[in-house]
Amino acid sequence: MQQGQDISEKEQAPKKALELVFEDNKYQLTGVAISKKGRLFTNYPRWEGPHRYSLVEVLPGNKTVPFPNEQMNNWQPGDDGRDKWVCVQAVYIDDKDTMWVVDPACPQMKEVYEGSHKLVQINLETNTIERTYFFEGVASNKSYINDVRVDTERGFAYLTNSNEGGILVVNLETGNIRQLLQDHPSVKTDPDFTFIIEGRELMKDGKPAKMQSDGIALSPDGEWLYYKPLTDDKLYRTRTKILRDETLAPVEVTEWVEDLGRFTTSDGMIFDKVGNLYLGDLQWSAIMQVNADHQMFCVLQDERLVWPDSYSVSDDGYLYISCSHIHKQPEYNEGQNRRTGPYTIYRMPL
Repeated sequence: MQQGQDISEKEQAPKKALELVFEDNKYQLTGVAISKKGRLFTNYPRWEGPHRYSLVEVLPGNKTVPFPNEQMNNWQPGDDGRDKWVCVQAVYIDDKDTMWVVDPACPQMKEVYEGSHKLVQINLETNTIERTYFFEGVASNKSYINDVRVDTERGFAYLTNSNEGGILVVNLETGNIRQLLQDHPSVKTDPDFTFIIEGRELMKDGKPAKMQSDGIALSPDGEWLYYKPLTDDKLYRTRTKILRDETLAPVEVTEWVEDLGRFTTSDGMIFDKVGNLYLGDLQWSAIMQVNADHQMFCVLQDERLVWPDSYSVSDDGYLYISCSHIHKQPEYNEGQNRRTGPYTIYRMPL
């Protein structure tokens, strides 16, 4: 695909229906996760604007309850951030129905609060925390840990660092964490790409906004990790066996990265159970599918998809999509909030 190519010029797949699941008129959400039993969760980072809870379960009637409890959600500056949610960015549920919560602990994306950036494992049968993995000493206080995928068979988690660029690899058994590829082009936005959305370049502080490695997806067989910078349309992958090999020096890991070419400007992305990769097209309010041959098709275009952000696949065959309106935030609009509608979660059949 060529940069700036209109969605109408891209190959089309049979269109899907989009169904509203949840909306929030006040608080900005980013993540979405659906459990095997149909429990739905979303999270709210501590960015500009109002904030109440960091992680919630969505109940019928468009209601929410703080998760796993209210105490975990009542962090204030000055509190210990290691046992509370500071700034939750993503929530993910693995194939064993275990929840994983990414807390970059970086309010307003400025600086990590007292080394409290973490990955938290939660048992959904008991709604209790089982283990917490801290990134202090691995990712700097300028990092913003963004999204996660978990390989339950091999016992590893993979996360992206969207502020600095990098892939974090967590050995879930030993607790050892390495950050890899920090200086590799694959985790950095292509400097030659101009990110145009709603007719203008996305700007911040008078400069083009650049967000690094963000979207991440694990192939169904666990052999490949796909990832991409947010503010360009490049897509990369690497073999997970290379990332898991703790005997390899970081420079050796870089040799195995594959540049798959230009696809679409997506925030999150996810595989379905048969190996199709789903990405959002931020510039054209669309959902794209990449098949096993790395051919891309548009499966849904809908103006309601205002910055499609994160994804979750349910056991009954739906793709859940959160919409976070990120490009309408004040910091990308010279201090003005340009949001005109609610933050939403939709679903579409696969």
